[in-house]
Amino acid sequence: MGARVGKYITKKVTGESYRAYLPPMLPPEPPIQLENLSSILEKAAAALAELNSLSHFIPNTSLFMYIYVRKEALLSSQIEGTQSSFSDLMLFEHQQKPNISLEDVEEVSNYVKAIHYGIKRLQDDFPLSLRLIREIHAVLLSGGRGVDKLPGDFRKSQNWIGGTRPGNALFVPPPVDHLMDCLSNLEKFLHDETLPILIKAGMAHVQFETIHPFLDGNGCLGRLLITLLMMKDGLLHEPILYLSLYLKQNRSDYYRLLMEVRTHGAWETWLEFFLQGIIEVSKQGVKTAKEISNLFESDFSKLTHLGRVRFSCEKVLEYLKQLPQVTVPVLAKALDMTAPTARNALEKMVVLGIVEETSHKQRDKVYIYRQYLNILEEGAEPLGG
Repeated sequence: MGARVGKYITKKVTGESYRAYLPPMLPPEPPIQLENLSSILEKAAAALAELNSLSHFIPNTSLFMYIYVRKEALLSSQIEGTQSSFSDLMLFEHQQKPNISLEDVEEVSNYVKAIHYGIKRLQDDFPLSLRLIREIHAVLLSGGRGVDKLPGDFRKSQNWIGGTRPGNALFVPPPVDHLMDCLSNLEKFLHDETLPILIKAGMAHVQFETIHPFLDGNGCLGRLLITLLMMKDGLLHEPILYLSLYLKQNRSDYYRLLMEVRTHGAWETWLEFFLQGIIEVSKQGVKTAKEISNLFESDFSKLTHLGRVRFSCEKVLEYLKQLPQVTVPVLAKALDMTAPTARNALEKMVVLGIVEETSHKQRDKVYIYRQYLNILEEGAEPLGG
């Protein structure tokens, strides 16, 4: 198979030998068989184009960006084991207390910041480079549990995946003394113009995960790299592809296929899986946007027959799009209205079946825009506790 498959280097740590993997340089040799992928590649590009056109039939594009970026952040972090949910993230971002470990939800919030940071740098014409990857990593690991994991710096020691040490690990990435050679080649590959963008994005992700250049955050950053490549090359106008939904739902295949690229050079099998994911998630993104738009329209029309309370209900409905779980004090403060006005509007919306009161308490009642939250949370439930 020639240079499609890497080689193992035997190293020693505290007297124990282990085998670290050195990937071949990109692009692989023999080259990717694009003719076998042309049909699925075409379908993936068409599905992405439809997702990109969301702005033509969605009145509030910025809200969908807000939602979809958070969905990708949430799903990507869940693949790594965080237990945050959509409502936890939104509560945290609005300075409310979520129901789970703050560290988990802070990790997801950092991912959102990292996406925005990377996109802003690209829009300012900063090249997609190792330096930018390090800068994004610093944002990803800021605060919380990432501070002792060298945020913004490539690792200076051997890491491994699975097991308790390199000697019994499932996979050991390249040793530190080979790290910069691998990374320099990846950086060069990011600017390769001979391959279709989607193929390049799928390959760059695998190579990044194989190199595993940081002590922590490699999975999330490797998935973020897919979004950045697509945006840099104009295939995505906004970061609205939550590919991690597909990778989470098919995670055993995801990990197996990454490994098969390393052991057998099976690039085409991985790329077919990756492109199928782009198709499914793009369609899902369009479907979600239509469902949410229809829900908003239907709920807004329920308010048109109300009397004077209609105006405060409309303001409340707008606010619930950003934070679908509220209490009267939170709403009153956010919308600068009195507590009785906020309570009255929420109670009217309960009667209309728009929101539901879930705490069943006399005081400190919690109101949830349930149908909206259900659409947002589809597929984004944390993996086992």
